[in-house]
Amino acid sequence: MKGADSVSLTDFVEDNEKVISNILIKKIKNVMKYLGPAFIVSVAYIDPGNFATNITGGAAFNYSLIWVILWSNIMAIFLQYLSAKLGIATGKNLSEMCGLVFSKKINILLWIISELAAIATTMAEFLGGALGIYLLFKIPLTIAGIITGVVTFCITYLQKFGQRIIEILIEVLIGIVCAAYAFEMFLAKPDWLEVGLHTLVPSIANGDALLIAVGMLGATVMPHVIFLHSQLVQNRNYKLNLNQKKHHLRMEKIDIVIAMNIAFIVNAAMVIVSAAVFFKEGIIVNSIEDAHRSLEPLLGSFSSMAFAVALLSSGFSSSAVGTMAGETVMDGFINIKFSIYLKRLVTIIPSVALIFMGVNPMKALIMSQVILSFALPFAIIPMLLITSRKEYMGDFVNKLTTTVVGWAISLFIISLNAVLLYTTFKTIM
Repeated sequence: MKGADSVSLTDFVEDNEKVISNILIKKIKNVMKYLGPAFIVSVAYIDPGNFATNITGGAAFNYSLIWVILWSNIMAIFLQYLSAKLGIATGKNLSEMCGLVFSKKINILLWIISELAAIATTMAEFLGGALGIYLLFKIPLTIAGIITGVVTFCITYLQKFGQRIIEILIEVLIGIVCAAYAFEMFLAKPDWLEVGLHTLVPSIANGDALLIAVGMLGATVMPHVIFLHSQLVQNRNYKLNLNQKKHHLRMEKIDIVIAMNIAFIVNAAMVIVSAAVFFKEGIIVNSIEDAHRSLEPLLGSFSSMAFAVALLSSGFSSSAVGTMAGETVMDGFINIKFSIYLKRLVTIIPSVALIFMGVNPMKALIMSQVILSFALPFAIIPMLLITSRKEYMGDFVNKLTTTVVGWAISLFIISLNAVLLYTTFKTIM
């Protein structure tokens, strides 16, 4: 009898373990089904513009600006959540909603500025991809630019076979960037106590540090992906009732938190490696090429190769995302339908032309950030206005707290970007 009780207890435990295991597997599968849109968006937060600002920040100011990456990421999570919520609640992307809500003159202005922002960011990302090819294979920058254009066109062409294919490809490219920087950090051996301190305690050493901090913010909170995220959620937003939409938004929140925090880790790793290697050795880094060239004698040839591979993966993936963002904003504002190939070419051709013109890559990266800084309010403010109106958002309308936090974040970002614009033009003049 005792033996029978023992067997029953064992069976009971095993059955419970199976039930718990099945529930966990089901939940994981449910979450995995929704992962993707935020990963595509997160590429914009680890693009070549981030390489430039993060490497400069680490080389010049050690670990002291890591906190900027953390707070920029928190603000980016908030804004991306609002964009996803708008898309899920309305069934339309942000540019389409602007077309419905605002006057024709305002929409033409928003369209022009948003398209310029998409072109500007794609220019920077093309340069990153071209530089990655140049550093790895010593191919001339002009030829590398053409290769980057072809690869970008091929990636965006895969949309024909479904968004999920693009999501998986982008996730793989992000994984390559993560692996490359994990390897870099292993070789760099940073001071983790200092890293932890400067992640939690804000500090700005001087005016130059403030400028770099604003550049880091400008390279993190991007206008084009605010438009894009509201479009990407539509793939899973077909014929849903209210409860299903609420579930979709909860899942998308998980997607955003995971993807954005991976982007935070990669951005922080860029600063950490730069501080642990360049600041420690007193090396001044003025360009991405300088960073690549300096890594080899300090950490070995594999380190410089990992850096170039990360830059190449970042350039390819972010160029594709920039092109997709250009597609999203092109016909939503003014309700004119363009050929999908024309949309892609409009975004890609100026980027390739810039490389053929022989423009200095670092100057091009800086100017792209200036354009993005100027364009940022034209994405955030319309989104806040629309998500605060019940007639468009229904049960998803912003709560008062969300609205207050949204405007506070927006005013903060806009103020810092105004500082960036002022200091940049002051330097140029």
